[in-house]
Amino acid sequence: MYSTLHFTTKEAENLRKNLTNISPRGPKRNDLIAPAPSKENFDEIFKSMEGWAKANILPLLKPANKCWKPQDFLPDASSDGFHDQLRQLQERTKGIPDEYFGVVVGNMSTEEALQSYHSHINGTEIFHDKTGVDDTPWAIWARGWSAEENRHGDLLNKYLYLSGRVDMKQIETTIQYLIAAGQDVATANNPYLWTIYTSFQERQAAIVHGNMARLAKQHGDANLAQICGTIAADEKRHESAYTKMVGKLFELDPNGMIIALAYMMRRRIKMPSYLMYDGYDDHLFQHFSDVLMRIGAFNASDYGGILEHLVSKWKVKKLTGLSSEGRKTQDYVCELAQRITRLEERAQSKAIKEVPTVSFSWIFDRKV
Repeated sequence: MYSTLHFTTKEAENLRKNLTNISPRGPKRNDLIAPAPSKENFDEIFKSMEGWAKANILPLLKPANKCWKPQDFLPDASSDGFHDQLRQLQERTKGIPDEYFGVVVGNMSTEEALQSYHSHINGTEIFHDKTGVDDTPWAIWARGWSAEENRHGDLLNKYLYLSGRVDMKQIETTIQYLIAAGQDVATANNPYLWTIYTSFQERQAAIVHGNMARLAKQHGDANLAQICGTIAADEKRHESAYTKMVGKLFELDPNGMIIALAYMMRRRIKMPSYLMYDGYDDHLFQHFSDVLMRIGAFNASDYGGILEHLVSKWKVKKLTGLSSEGRKTQDYVCELAQRITRLEERAQSKAIKEVPTVSFSWIFDRKV
């Protein structure tokens, strides 16, 4: 998620008490997580969806031999023209400001923590791959999704290395801290919560990478624009898969899903790399988020816009046959998008005015 974290003083103090040896400044969110919605009979519901998933979800994965590869966008080290290609790449990056590269690094670090995301989906009921080679559509999807996502971090990492604009050792340190810190995005092992979270997260990622493509083009680097745009297209395709899953679940269990959606919205969808740490900056994720918004890669209205889009996509306003609790929750969710947008816009406007420039170890401690 690319929105910022907002904690009260008391919450912040509680977070500071949950430090780990592996990520000494990285807070965990366990103390802020309320119990998940009551567990439904997931096995029965998802079992009934298997034929549908094979026909509608698995085709959204592309065969490996038909997917783009990082090398498609990078200089070929085995060719005679490698050094010329490298010089051209570095020349194109000279006109790109440091703050843009700071955001690319943050995005890349998020993508490179793929191990945590695969671990999370594999720990989720229904998607859990018991043998490592399960043939259920849910296990096949989880492996295929992870395999496709793996290319994103690979490509951005190599591009940043070749650019010469960033401190790769500090970036590598950040990634190691992030993977070791783990991840808690408030979905526990609940597949309802997981599919809602990933629908939101994939759309956010597509928006951010798409905006980074636009900005790269403005800065004169068409190659980097193509890279970010290609990644954004992948995220859109993955978003389509998860939103289809949620849509089908709303058909089969509208009460369970509307309560799950409200649960996730009350806790806000957080970017999976909120435990980001580089060994120096205790508030690295917050600083990264501030720059992300400052350059226009993700804005306050985007958060509410995503919710509004998904509520419309899943036809939440038209749900019928709900319990009294379900109807109250339906009203809450349908009114939430505009409220979120208003609150986020106020918070962002204030934040942009008040947040000073900070140094990033990723770009040799230069301030942005």
